[in-house]
Amino acid sequence: MESQVLEKRTESELLPTQEIGSIAKPAWRVKGVTSDASLTWSDIKEAEFWGSKLDVPNYTDLIALLKERLNSKRPPLEEERTAIREWSVLYALRMFESVGLSRVYSGEQWRVEMYEHFVRNVEGFKLLGSVQSFDYKYYTKASVVSPPKFRNPIHLEEFLFVKKHSSRQLKVPITGPYTIVDWTFNEFYETDLRKKKGSNAGRFNFRETYFDARRRFILDLVRNVFRPEISVLTQNGANWIQIDEPAVTTHPDKLEMDLFVEAINELTRGFENCTFSLHNCYSDYRLLAKYSPDLKDITQLALEFANRDSVDLGQDSNTRPGYQELSAFEDEGYRGGFGLGVVHVHDYFGEPRGGALVEGNDIIESPKLIRDRILYASKLLKDPSRISVNPDCGLRTRSWEITYRKLQALSEGAKLARQELSK
Repeated sequence: MESQVLEKRTESELLPTQEIGSIAKPAWRVKGVTSDASLTWSDIKEAEFWGSKLDVPNYTDLIALLKERLNSKRPPLEEERTAIREWSVLYALRMFESVGLSRVYSGEQWRVEMYEHFVRNVEGFKLLGSVQSFDYKYYTKASVVSPPKFRNPIHLEEFLFVKKHSSRQLKVPITGPYTIVDWTFNEFYETDLRKKKGSNAGRFNFRETYFDARRRFILDLVRNVFRPEISVLTQNGANWIQIDEPAVTTHPDKLEMDLFVEAINELTRGFENCTFSLHNCYSDYRLLAKYSPDLKDITQLALEFANRDSVDLGQDSNTRPGYQELSAFEDEGYRGGFGLGVVHVHDYFGEPRGGALVEGNDIIESPKLIRDRILYASKLLKDPSRISVNPDCGLRTRSWEITYRKLQALSEGAKLARQELSK
């Protein structure tokens, strides 16, 4: 197994804070770019409230645009759609910056959805119907009908806009190749291999054909799409790429895990001036831990732990059960950094306890609870410099009010932990 290089940092601050990816798109963002004239005064009031609260520069220009859209019976012009989308990114940036996050990005306001945004911009995919992913969220599933080809930069326009409007360190999230393959019907490669193998029962093995087809698909995708995409981003100044792989460990099979490692290593190979992190949540971490040291260029694992944890205050193993699987990564020889999930991002149905408030289906962690989670993880790892602090996953299922309060608590909890560690 390869030894791990510790996470590259540009901050001098211990325990840098970061978002993971998506936050909810405001109603004015969603409705303002559609043609059904469903925008309401309530939506505009929401834009006014957050524009003022976050001190978004010149946000009154957005309000004027939204009022014009409200009073217009025509579909939005393309330049109006673009402007509304850009304003949504600016709002997300100001939210992240105002709560004090060290690493920021667009909140994925630019994108349709993590899977669809990618496949819609690549040759070889045919979009099909919608399927449910989790909670009440859906994505549009696709089939691969020909070898994937790089058509145009997928994330460059978004990156250049964010780069222009933020001085914080930027971490660009992209949906990873294993997840793209796993969530796509493998029509072309399975059909092609069956034709080549023929229908003779003595020559045809479904298991081998299925896996061979997946391997061909993922390696074509990496070499013909992902590597050109990363090249474009790094040539334009991107120096941190977060690879989102929610599908990893859903097939707990050595062949599949080896394929995941092979694909990630091929994707990241040779980009010397770029830091790569891997984000994965709600998975089998003991299985992932076995393969994590083989990820040669991944210098941070951003993982979900708060969802597994209690909401009691304390820094011992009894109160911090959600973080004990960090030990599995240590035992397997992973020595890189961790993006430590410290706030829950989905509906919460537990009872309120000493470290958190519960409002409806939302849990609001206290800074002290977040502090305790960070300090416990620091004890397990014996090196707090390996820790960055983030939500478990993207906060797109939560309202902006809840997201803002959670990120405020995250930032304040990291500050409290720094103070304890400096004593």
